[in-house]
Amino acid sequence: MNQINWGMIGCGAVTEVKSGPAFQIIKDSNLVAVMRRTPDKAKDYAKRHGVPKWYDDAKKLIHDPDINAVYIATPPDSHARYAIMAAEAGKYVYVEKPMALNSSECEQMIKAAQKADVKLFVAYYRRSLPSFVKIKEWVDSGAIGTPRLVLIRLIRPAFEKQSADAELPWRFRPEISGGGLFVDLGSHQLDYLDYLFGPIVSTKGFACNQAGLYPVEDMVSACFTFEAGVVGNGTWCFSGSRESSTDEVEIIGSKGRIVFSTFAFTPVRLETASGVETFDYPKPKHIQQAFIQTVVDELLGHGQCPSTGVTASRTTYIMEKILNNYYHK
Repeated sequence: MNQINWGMIGCGAVTEVKSGPAFQIIKDSNLVAVMRRTPDKAKDYAKRHGVPKWYDDAKKLIHDPDINAVYIATPPDSHARYAIMAAEAGKYVYVEKPMALNSSECEQMIKAAQKADVKLFVAYYRRSLPSFVKIKEWVDSGAIGTPRLVLIRLIRPAFEKQSADAELPWRFRPEISGGGLFVDLGSHQLDYLDYLFGPIVSTKGFACNQAGLYPVEDMVSACFTFEAGVVGNGTWCFSGSRESSTDEVEIIGSKGRIVFSTFAFTPVRLETASGVETFDYPKPKHIQQAFIQTVVDELLGHGQCPSTGVTASRTTYIMEKILNNYYHK
């Protein structure tokens, strides 16, 4: 095998720029077919992006003999179903984050991939973005000494429907998303910290809905301890004012600290007794491109992808524990 030929299930907004075009740009990769349940939309996506084939049936795409890997870009409630189908068909699997609705589904996906002897990857692509690679270099090299504490603060204004009878987006419907914006956005932060410090080994959290605008949580607070002994504390508020909007992670060590934004692509900052060092890397046009290249490289035997089903399942498990008091009252 000298090329990965992709089939993509789901043609939503995330695939228009963030991921979809990257499959046709990176080395040794090609996007062969796309699938969407609405035929006209599937056909339109394929035409606009120069994809040879389109389907309105996931099973047909998965069993297309020209395809050897499947990218699942649907909402989380169908991730497990499609991932298991693809694995059972002998296809490699790359699935959007969060990995699934819950940790039980994650385990089913992992077992299906292991049984079929295919690899399973999850789109926690910040692990491959240059700014986040630089942060890991600073941590691993001892630039801040021994890491002691991580502080996360993510505050955003509340989402409000444009009209009372408008349908809520899927990210605010727990039966589809598995939780609110904490699950959608906070998962990136918790996964990346898992990459830096290893698995979270203990956690306690509390979640509630303060604004009453939708059924999912809008406020989350948690504390946790990593395998490396680092202690963490996080606050996620999705009903704050615009003026209070905050996106900051701070890693405090015995000899300095690192401060960065998860989503804003501002320069990351290293502060030590020697002074302040910054690293700036503008947001890439196709934000998943570098990460997808690592997936292709591993599948072709000359590289390693930093995010697998096993690592991603840990993040789902931790979020599930943090949200337990809200969804299992």
